[in-house]
Amino acid sequence: MPRTDTAAAPDPMPGSRAVAVVGLDCAFPGAPDPAAYWRLLNGTEHTVGAPPPTRFRAGATGAFLADADAFDPGFLGISTAEASAMDPQQRLLLQCAWRAVEDCGVPPSELAGSRTGTYVGAMSDDWARLSLADPAGITPRTGTGSGRSMLANRLAYQLDLRGPSLTVDTACSSSLVAVHLACNALLTDECDLALACGVNIVIGTALDRIYQQAGLAAADGRCKPFAAEADGIGRGEGVGVVALRMLDEAVRHGDPVYAVIHGSAVNQDGRSNGIMAPHRAAQREVVTAARVRAGAEPEQIRYVEAHGTGTALGDLIEVLALDDALGARQGPRKAPLALGSVKAAIGHTEGAAGMAGLVKMVLAMHHGTVPPGPPPGTENGQLGLVKRRMELLTEPLRLAAEGPGCRVGVSSFGMGGTNAHLVLGPAPRSCPAAGQKAAPGVFTLSADTPEALRENLRAQAAAADTTPEQDLAALCRTSNRVRSAQPCRFATVAGTPRELAEALHTAADTMPEPVAATEEPSVAFAFTGQGAQYPGMTAALYTGSPLYRGFLQDASAALRPWTGEPVHELILDGSERVHRTGATQPALFAVEYALARTLTELGLRPCAVIGHSIGEFAAAVIAGGLELADAARLVAKRGALMEALPEGGGMLATRARAREVRTLVADEPLCAVAAVNAPGATVLSGDLAGLARIREQLERGGFRCTPLTVSHAFHSPLMEPMLEAFAEAADGVRGAPPRIPFHSTVHGGPLAEQAAPDAAYWLEQIPATVLFEDAVGSLCAEPPTHIVEIGPKPVLTGLLRRITAARGIPALAPCRNADSGPRQLAEVVARLYQDGLDPEWERLYADTDRRTVRMQPHVFATHWRAWRQPPTEGPADPVHPARGAALAHPAPGGTPYSKSSGEQTSRAQEPAPSGARGTARQAATGPQSAINGQGQPLTGIRTVVAEIVGGEPTELDEDLRFYDDLGFDSVMLMELKHRLEERFPELGELSLPEMLSSLVSIGSLAAYVCGLLTPAAV
Repeated sequence: MPRTDTAAAPDPMPGSRAVAVVGLDCAFPGAPDPAAYWRLLNGTEHTVGAPPPTRFRAGATGAFLADADAFDPGFLGISTAEASAMDPQQRLLLQCAWRAVEDCGVPPSELAGSRTGTYVGAMSDDWARLSLADPAGITPRTGTGSGRSMLANRLAYQLDLRGPSLTVDTACSSSLVAVHLACNALLTDECDLALACGVNIVIGTALDRIYQQAGLAAADGRCKPFAAEADGIGRGEGVGVVALRMLDEAVRHGDPVYAVIHGSAVNQDGRSNGIMAPHRAAQREVVTAARVRAGAEPEQIRYVEAHGTGTALGDLIEVLALDDALGARQGPRKAPLALGSVKAAIGHTEGAAGMAGLVKMVLAMHHGTVPPGPPPGTENGQLGLVKRRMELLTEPLRLAAEGPGCRVGVSSFGMGGTNAHLVLGPAPRSCPAAGQKAAPGVFTLSADTPEALRENLRAQAAAADTTPEQDLAALCRTSNRVRSAQPCRFATVAGTPRELAEALHTAADTMPEPVAATEEPSVAFAFTGQGAQYPGMTAALYTGSPLYRGFLQDASAALRPWTGEPVHELILDGSERVHRTGATQPALFAVEYALARTLTELGLRPCAVIGHSIGEFAAAVIAGGLELADAARLVAKRGALMEALPEGGGMLATRARAREVRTLVADEPLCAVAAVNAPGATVLSGDLAGLARIREQLERGGFRCTPLTVSHAFHSPLMEPMLEAFAEAADGVRGAPPRIPFHSTVHGGPLAEQAAPDAAYWLEQIPATVLFEDAVGSLCAEPPTHIVEIGPKPVLTGLLRRITAARGIPALAPCRNADSGPRQLAEVVARLYQDGLDPEWERLYADTDRRTVRMQPHVFATHWRAWRQPPTEGPADPVHPARGAALAHPAPGGTPYSKSSGEQTSRAQEPAPSGARGTARQAATGPQSAINGQGQPLTGIRTVVAEIVGGEPTELDEDLRFYDDLGFDSVMLMELKHRLEERFPELGELSLPEMLSSLVSIGSLAAYVCGLLTPAAV
């Protein structure tokens, strides 16, 4: 898997067995993301309250997620019908894992096919019980959408992960055991990256009754760990994911590190006082084993995030075991062992409890402080914490003051006796390498819908203002890597965090409806001719862009054997000599070559090139028609020979069209039409006296004329004295057929197939008319989406607006004036990205900025929601879903399936696919109910397909393809066969091989079924 680079210089690794936490995400009650979780932990309020209406828990209190029923199926490419059948734990894990991977600085798509392991800890199976409570509603998706075993498998399937994948159920310790297994898999090289997860959703009440009958339930639904008021468990929900990698690998590849896992251990109580009773010796042994594996002494463990359920017996046993393993029994401690438990804030999240504690401590290590969290109550004096050199944390614990060897522990104990403990330490220190002030980067953001893009713009705007200025370019680079792949795109160039925040706020509020980029743009390069030069041109870009600087030096080196001096120095020192033809032409060539190569390295591969006069040389090199060395020789000789010609000629720009001046020019043998640039933009060249006579006649006819300041009469008969010497200099230059279409301004059209810009071409070019208007017409016969002008300032852009064929095609310029630098270059890349280009972002940034700066997590849409009704007594209502049916509430304002998108987004409609799932078979009364007015089965086919993919039958065009547009897989195919047989019973059992041959589109399937329903002619 590709990694990110960095210039950090870390401390020596603490050990080859250490595992780094390189990314994370979570959602817990009152805290939808890690930042909110950290704020909750630093506050004084707990999150216990009444359940949401979806829980059907008759008012039983607990700590609940606000949006456990919400999901963004469109973003993840999952049909709403499949999403409706999925356990909410699957949905939460998918979104949480996606954000955790992005938090690593890695786009989730890059993990496809990688040795990434998925380890999920969970104990709730409520959704499966609800799903199986309605036998009539069981479909193939019931198997893939329910059951704990599918939690890890769903993650691996959706992200195409090829490492180990397993769900762990050891009751309350499940998720910390999953972390332990993930660490071991990394240590034994079973995977390169591991996603360790924990998830818990409280739907049913069976476990409530178990807790109550066992005397474990808190009366007020709140855990009060180590408090005198502790009276039992209060249930909670949540999801958390940590991305893990071996520390040495993380350091080597520059991955950001939150914290380091130095050791872990898992064991079992064995035969204790009861299968649900905690075991002091077993807890002591698991803590000691993890500490020893971490290479830590007891006194180094400054804090333990305890299991801390808040039961009198459980708290006492845990304190005694910690005293045995880490407390006074292990010898004198300089500082007491501090204790706490996140359960005081969010309740007992059961299968996710270990993950809740781990994420808390990873964040604590990252921030350098352990927060005390909401006070659980009065300290339980019977625990004897003081005499054991232990304390209940009531004030923030500053870990930095404890020294680099400070460690913390995390415990999680399962109801059946499986115990887990981890030992963590801080991330290695890093010192960013010194470098010059970073050039502005391009901040990118993308989403699957316009509204989702706006929501994410708002989220990023809120965080951008707090970004340290030295991290801004690296933040932009991170956004390019992880947040740029969706179809609705935004990009902006920002020089300061404040500027970025303002741009994001403005875009969120005023941005016109973004058009999803459906294909990559086709970009043509137009190379400027002589007259665009000025002293110091591109100096700011040379200073600020290492990429451009390198290419300009390459061109200068290629020219030096013929110019005798470094051309880039001539360009940059501000000398007026740049206006002398012998210097102008090499200087323009060098600038244009460097600009074009910079853009191609950034991913702008031109679909065609066009050059104006001297601009054709750089165009030919970029198109593959000339080698750099050959072009440099020709350009240097051309300029020198032209400068050596006697002065005295001139050039005249006129608003007259070419046809209106050719007769006048024909009467002046020393004059010519030098260039036909656009309608009413013609340039004449030649003898001054002849030009004066032509001008007089043109102005008499009402055509305005403007003399141009030039040293020589280029593209005129006055160039003939140099042609022989140039032919000798060009001898041997063969060129090659361009690999990119080369639209010649000598011929006024594309270079003939297999023709090369050889010595004869360049000789012909010198006196020839520049047929720019005609060449642009041929370029735009198959119009590019954009034209980028390659030159030190825009000259051709104005002409392009006057040429009908090019009108309306956006013309961009990376250099606009003497002040243009990296920002203007970045603005061109940003615009093309918004229009569909996928640039090579890395080349835009200096080495010191090629590092990950964590972003605000992606905001998933919450409009679409689905939940299951609990089983009801009595017969099923044939119209309304019940008995465990899933109720889906899609988002308003979405769009239906279309062949162009192949993806279903949320749409305003009544209870959707899942409601239909429970009633469709009852509604079908026979084949006639599925046949439309023309006697065709199309209506019935659409209804069946809608039941499988979700949505309304009327949204399904008959041209929609089953695999490409509707995302059918083998499970969906078998469901389709089964439903067709029920919808059209007279078909009997369908032949799967025959059916497969017709399974191209909805229309082709309808034709197949129609053929089976139509009696054969006799």
